[in-house]
Amino acid sequence: MSDSAARDRDAAETESALSHPPVAPDASAAYGNHPDQVIDFYAPRDGRTGAPVVVVVHGGAWRAPYDRQHMSPFADFLARRGFAVASVEYRCGSEVPQQRGSGPVAGRWPETFDDVAAAMDALPALLARELPQADARRIVVTGHSAGGQLALWAAARHVLPEDSPWRLPAPPPLRGVVALAPIADFTTAVELNVCSGAVGQFLGREEDFEARAPYADPAVLLPTGIATTVVQGTTDIDVPQAVSEAFVDAAAKAGETVGLTLLPDVGHYPLIDPVSDACAVVAEELAQLAW
Repeated sequence: MSDSAARDRDAAETESALSHPPVAPDASAAYGNHPDQVIDFYAPRDGRTGAPVVVVVHGGAWRAPYDRQHMSPFADFLARRGFAVASVEYRCGSEVPQQRGSGPVAGRWPETFDDVAAAMDALPALLARELPQADARRIVVTGHSAGGQLALWAAARHVLPEDSPWRLPAPPPLRGVVALAPIADFTTAVELNVCSGAVGQFLGREEDFEARAPYADPAVLLPTGIATTVVQGTTDIDVPQAVSEAFVDAAAKAGETVGLTLLPDVGHYPLIDPVSDACAVVAEELAQLAW
């Protein structure tokens, strides 16, 4: 496929995934005082009790123009599959353009990680209050793109450096992680200029990057001991297959097996597009860990 054809295909897939109207949650709850510190809850549409929980973390290169709204049709899709869903919002980068650049900054350090950690820590109590029919003992985390990085990070907090404020003393009580085209290996992502340099913006200047990467890069936070699967489209030009493969290879070198489900002729956004076959595959991967 030519570069222009690949771009046209990516644009069509993106338009399809983002064309669905937002789906209002059944409940929302704050996990902090900032307006972005909120979780939306979607009850299983079949009314079942004891439903496993899928925590959804949105992507968007950790940049402010993207929030959980574009993931709400995906959250509703999972709720229609019988899951209880918790869709996490968090502080992304400022909408103010980056210095010497034209786009918004990717992520906030340390606020983005502060929020994901706080949301996960608050989740059991919020589930008991907002979705009492859910089974908080069966939680799977999923995230798309930059959200995939955060999902993997949320499952790796017990292997963070000992001086990390986000470190947990024991593995989090998760059934597993399904990371969707995640920015899961920062070195490879930087080499490929993924999302127009988003990783470099997120971690900061070169000296900051080297100091912060051990606290943020999923590829160095291994092994976690938590079941992990990566779902990746082979024609993804936003977060290429090589990034996921580098993470899976890093896990293997650390003595851990990470599943890699490659979807032929699938790009970046079909993974969260409710009308795509790829989205159905994602639901199946989640079900294998949750049930």
